[in-house]
Amino acid sequence: QVQLVESGGGLVQPGGSLRLSCVTSTTISNLAWYRQAPGKERELVATITLGGSTNYANSVKDRFTISRDNAKNTVYLQMSALQPEDTAVYYCNAKSLASGRVYWGQGTQVTVSS
Repeated sequence: QVQLVESGGGLVQPGGSLRLSCVTSTTISNLAWYRQAPGKERELVATITLGGSTNYANSVKDRFTISRDNAKNTVYLQMSALQPEDTAVYYCNAKSLASGRVYWGQGTQVTVSS
């Protein structure tokens, strides 16, 4: 069983920055960040492959950056120019290409408010 542990959430003012981290218990091919705002469905924020190829939701392009450190089994989400609409629980997601299994972290709350 692969475990994912997120950290780095919190309260930030509009226009501020925050970095989320997610440590996986083993190396996983594809990693991603999702978010779920109150009353809304969970949505994809960004993805990164083992080789470092990235993809972003249009709503976060040019503001968020996903990266990974394979030696540390860690994926990051650097968020800048945060807006109230970015408020959500952010979830780390991992997918093993070998098994097809998908794993989720417990989530970390990000609140953007003045």
